[in-house]
Amino acid sequence: MAITASSRSAPAAGAQDGAQAGERSPFARLTDLLSPYKPGKPLINMSIGEPQHPVPGFVGPVLAKHINEFGRYPIAKGIEPFRQAAAAWATKRFDLPKAVDPETEILVLNGSREGLFFAAIAAARYVGPRKGPPAILMPNPFYPAYAAGARAAGCEAVFLPTTRDNGFLPDLDSLSAETLDRTVAFYLASPANPQGSVASRAYFDRVKQLADRHGFIVLSDECYSEIYTGEAPGSMLAAAGNDFANVVAFQSLSKRSNLPGMRVGFVAGDRKFLARFHELRNVAAPQVPVPLQHVAVAAYGDEAHVDENRRLYRIKFDLADQILGNRFDYRRPAGGFCIWLDVSEHGGDEAATVKLFRDGGVRVIPGSYLARPQADGSNPGAGYIRVAMVQDSETTAEALHRMVDVLNEARG
Repeated sequence: MAITASSRSAPAAGAQDGAQAGERSPFARLTDLLSPYKPGKPLINMSIGEPQHPVPGFVGPVLAKHINEFGRYPIAKGIEPFRQAAAAWATKRFDLPKAVDPETEILVLNGSREGLFFAAIAAARYVGPRKGPPAILMPNPFYPAYAAGARAAGCEAVFLPTTRDNGFLPDLDSLSAETLDRTVAFYLASPANPQGSVASRAYFDRVKQLADRHGFIVLSDECYSEIYTGEAPGSMLAAAGNDFANVVAFQSLSKRSNLPGMRVGFVAGDRKFLARFHELRNVAAPQVPVPLQHVAVAAYGDEAHVDENRRLYRIKFDLADQILGNRFDYRRPAGGFCIWLDVSEHGGDEAATVKLFRDGGVRVIPGSYLARPQADGSNPGAGYIRVAMVQDSETTAEALHRMVDVLNEARG
């Protein structure tokens, strides 16, 4: 069914409670769900996607070398060495048709989350009036910053269900001309969080064609692009043409370099949009300390720690292959570090989450908390749990064994 004004989902009649619940952080909801219980075994937290691998060894020395630069206000666009390093890395990593211009086609971010949030506001201003109520499209389940950005931009969030049937990517054929004509921006995540699906070049090409035809901005969230066990994921920038028109891509060092607390990333792409985006960020967004940008320069110049990072994740996915097998409809994800498990036959996502915590000491998150109800009241995350494979391999193996034991017992 084509997604039109009559089938949008923010909020649908009969789904008000679900939409209101979706306004809250999924992790706050998880805390409430588990608050009556104590973990039945020593706690293993697999709910938050916070990398636990070692911090790269170059971080401390680089910070020490540039420690005095904490005494300077950073410029919003980023220091020149950072922009050059990030532009060179993106150009080489994704084999782009032309080099990213460090002067006009890249901006530093205080982590990709704030960039994704502010980009919705910038897109609404940049794109201008639409043919109907302005809308921002996003996958469902989704990263909470997307919906927060749409709300701050005064746009309707249109949730596009991502299910096993559509390869866990938004079904582009379901989008009506009416919806596309009022679209301001389209949040796209590849590799996807939580399912780990990866968009093909043909998929990116189609998104680009729709953006050009209907005049909206593609906000491509690629923060998991460096975590994979097979073919390296591509970038929306590779399908965006020599001017990257209507396309920007977001990157972060949180996952790639195990630096979630450093809060450094970048956005690259359409120079006209980025000029407007820079104007907004210059007055409203958090600045990135200069010493941290120098750490990022070192990070983007080194692939050895990224290769080691991938090796550690590969070991854990090998463990999942062995321990889970085909239980819970487990399938090794193409990218990212989460697994998406079907627990619909084990009491549903909330019940399974409670049981895993109460009986097994494993903390995961219900899939329905990461999504919003669609217009028909269905929730594409319902019946699933997300497991973040961020702990060391020994701890991960213990958690997976506990999950099998607890849920098999519950089923029996």
